Amino acid sequence: MCRPLCQLLAGFLVMAAAPAWAQAGPEAPPGAASAPVAQPLPRQVITGTAREDGLFTSRSSAGQLARNRSATGDTARLLQDLPGVSLYGAGGVSSLPAIHGLADDRLRTQVDGMDLVAACPNHMNPGLSYIDPSNVARVTVYAGISPVSVGGDSIGGTVQVEATPPRFAGFDEPPLTHARLTSFWRRNGHAHGMSASAGLATEQLSLSFTAASSRQQNYRAAAAFKPAVPGSETGRVIPGDEVASSSYRGRNEELRAAWRNAGHLVQLTLGRQHIGFEGFPNQRMDMTDNRSRQTNLRYTGQFDWGQLKARWWQQNVNHAMDMGPDRYFYGYGMPMLTEATTRGLQAEADIDLRDADLLRVGIERQTYVLYDWWPPVGGSMGPNAFWNIDDGRRLRSGTFAEWEGHWRSDWTTLAGLRADQVVTDAATVQGYDNGLGAIWGNEAAAFNAARHRRSDTLLDLVITARYHPDAGQTYEIGLARKGHAPNLYQRYPWSRQPMAALMNNFVGDGNGYVGQPGLRPEIAHTLALNASWQDETGEDWLLKLAAYATHVRDFMDAKRCDFGQCSAANVNTTNGFVLLQYANAPARLRGLDLSGSKRLARGDSGTWDAAFQMAVLRGHNLATGDGLYNLMPDQLKLSVTHQRGGWTGVLELQAVAAKQRVSHVRNEMTTPGYALAHLRTSYEWPHARIDFAIDNLFNRLYASPLGGAYLGQGRSMTSAGIPWGTVVPGAGRSFNTSVSLWF
Repeated sequence: MCRPLCQLLAGFLVMAAAPAWAQAGPEAPPGAASAPVAQPLPRQVITGTAREDGLFTSRSSAGQLARNRSATGDTARLLQDLPGVSLYGAGGVSSLPAIHGLADDRLRTQVDGMDLVAACPNHMNPGLSYIDPSNVARVTVYAGISPVSVGGDSIGGTVQVEATPPRFAGFDEPPLTHARLTSFWRRNGHAHGMSASAGLATEQLSLSFTAASSRQQNYRAAAAFKPAVPGSETGRVIPGDEVASSSYRGRNEELRAAWRNAGHLVQLTLGRQHIGFEGFPNQRMDMTDNRSRQTNLRYTGQFDWGQLKARWWQQNVNHAMDMGPDRYFYGYGMPMLTEATTRGLQAEADIDLRDADLLRVGIERQTYVLYDWWPPVGGSMGPNAFWNIDDGRRLRSGTFAEWEGHWRSDWTTLAGLRADQVVTDAATVQGYDNGLGAIWGNEAAAFNAARHRRSDTLLDLVITARYHPDAGQTYEIGLARKGHAPNLYQRYPWSRQPMAALMNNFVGDGNGYVGQPGLRPEIAHTLALNASWQDETGEDWLLKLAAYATHVRDFMDAKRCDFGQCSAANVNTTNGFVLLQYANAPARLRGLDLSGSKRLARGDSGTWDAAFQMAVLRGHNLATGDGLYNLMPDQLKLSVTHQRGGWTGVLELQAVAAKQRVSHVRNEMTTPGYALAHLRTSYEWPHARIDFAIDNLFNRLYASPLGGAYLGQGRSMTSAGIPWGTVVPGAGRSFNTSVSLWF
């Protein structure tokens, strides 16, 4: 089905761009009288086409980013102040953002335009983990209704994180030099780190280098939430308030070069990351090594007809997991290795039409190759390597066309069509010893005899209309059809042996998962209504309302495993960890986001502002009536901000309701409600800034609703080795500080 659609859209792309290319062709030789005259250039270049943001789009302000950087080494946590966004707990630098209850691969996550894919059966290395918070200059979230030009193979929305753009010297000015140094410390977990950047630029050439390193010990909850016992055979006694397997250490480095001339900009970025260790308290393994190398080549050109953008990028990942120091090592450990290569190619033309309308057309291609194997260690786990996924491949090709229409000064519409073809495949596999037929050999043979190659066609349609009658009110309605194809870890993990299945889990619920090669893609239909009201100046008060409903056909949920090595008790147990297989089912999500702000006072004492955010979310499997997994319960955030000169102080209050609507098929744990307070203050000079914060001001013990099952210590390789029923707790009180200098 996709081939004629893709050909049609590709033809439309060529026909739409042809007149523009004709205009862009040279009309005179270089140096002729008609050659453009050099104009003064700005000191900083912001790349990308200007897009008129609607109410479905949220961006983190510079103040929000600066405050959040001082309190975290996890880039995903820079999103936590945006409406509709929540975070799945994971490792210290690897949280997974969720938008309106849809997370991980259901979102399109782009880091400097690159679609980075997790290369791990536990998704320990998601896309946002590859950029340090200190290097983030801009965060954009498209909630639910994302334009087809920024969506694709996703049903929940799009997250875009962009690094600091290149800086250039001004026209006819001497070379520009710049540098920045930041250091931070957090009391809870004794986290500390630093980042540094430096750059040199002329009018046309820009060079810069950034480096960041951070580390943290295990963090502490506000009080004991478990017994104080040793975590490993010969290890220390882990205190009752210590969250085992929550430490990490890592570093990131990035070299950037950019060249511009007469409306053309070329950028090359070379990145490298090394995570030496990262514990995962809601997984049965820890990440013992992760090395990544990235190359990102970009071109942006301004023409009479509009803008042309092109990008090629590649990422190579070498990833290792094993038992960390807080877990039983079983004498030989449990090494698991992954190698992955991701390549992407994108091209987009933004064509100016009459009456300020804009046409965007583009093509994309992404290839992802994965090798996931577990070296032999002895006993029944030998003498051969266990191949979880061998030569797994996922190829996505997409084409889109999008029209942004400005009918009148108060009416704007956006209509887009996108077609993606996703092809997945995997080679044959083997167990540790296929001669042990009941454990490894029979299931490996059955998988090898089955058809692995699958091809899915995704057709996206997005229509939005925005009415802006005056400066004080805006209304927007959106309707979208979105598709998302299964990832390799949802289709190809084949073993129902309990230990092997438990190693395949990227949601942190403690259960084991078995793949389903015949899993169908998700098709989501979303209706969203947004409204915004404010005073005429936009400085006194603001109120925003967002209501949405999403029906998902073939939602990729789970069912209890009742075949192969799965026991009869596995089907009926309600208070333990279980083995599951991915399964399609219809599902529905609906919710409401409400936010606002009010200027309380302004005078000699500075300005005082109050703000709030409220979120309500519901979701169900329509076939079984069961709740969907890891949905954030109702929550309310309040804040009061005081600003005077360079000083800013913020008091934040957060109230979260009890989580009672859970996924029973997973034996998801409920959590009680709680309330927290945070205090943040900062002072900024022309070339320096200092931040101080107290998180969890009153040191409240609470279970994080999206934290997952606590598995951070003990016998984590077996389903009965760790008691069921404990949720990963949130961090206790922490004093945080950071200092930044720049020139």
